[in-house]
Amino acid sequence: MSALHTSGLPVTAVPTEAELEFDRQVDALTLARLPAHLDLSDACFRAFLEPLRDRLPPPVGSGEGIPFVVVVPDLAVDDVLSAVHTVGGSGFTTMEDDDIARFRPLPDLDVPTGPYLLVDVDTGPDTLGRTPAEVLPELLARGRSPLTIAEGLSVLATDPGVLKARNAFSLLGSRAGDKRVPALWTSARRPRLGWCYQGAPHPWLGSASCAGRLGEATQLN
Repeated sequence: MSALHTSGLPVTAVPTEAELEFDRQVDALTLARLPAHLDLSDACFRAFLEPLRDRLPPPVGSGEGIPFVVVVPDLAVDDVLSAVHTVGGSGFTTMEDDDIARFRPLPDLDVPTGPYLLVDVDTGPDTLGRTPAEVLPELLARGRSPLTIAEGLSVLATDPGVLKARNAFSLLGSRAGDKRVPALWTSARRPRLGWCYQGAPHPWLGSASCAGRLGEATQLN
């Protein structure tokens, strides 16, 4: 993007803070091998996500949440986890692929089928020590939406240190028709995807949520 300076010479516009963060997250998702999973070259993958740049939310002040996170719904869980590197090693899960596949987004969430932005993401530090079963209705009453497995992994992939800098968090937006709730936490100093029971409180585990989802042609929901 460029603008015409008063001298008549074109001047390159300075990227906004949000645009720089968008580029950083796209770089992180590229390194997480999402292009290969989608059978796209890196350049095509970046072009695939580029329309989201026009959906970047305006600055929201100095809140403690994450302003936005780029999400690609169809991702390979093992690939993303293994691409997330921390001091203790790469991410992992002991869940079988067919078990992970049973966890589907709650139908009321209206998750976009294409790439989208999560807006105002909160890992739930105020819900530490509370059960997912009691937190979920409160989130919905506040107009918040619980995160899915794909969304939680996107948060982790774009910020591998999030579990240390913030807190471990449950992903109440994905359920398998039983009492289990998937979650991300640190195990042996490595990021781990696992599950906990919806009625079991843990002092180190919060419930993540967002203010909405923005796709290429959607409104904040």
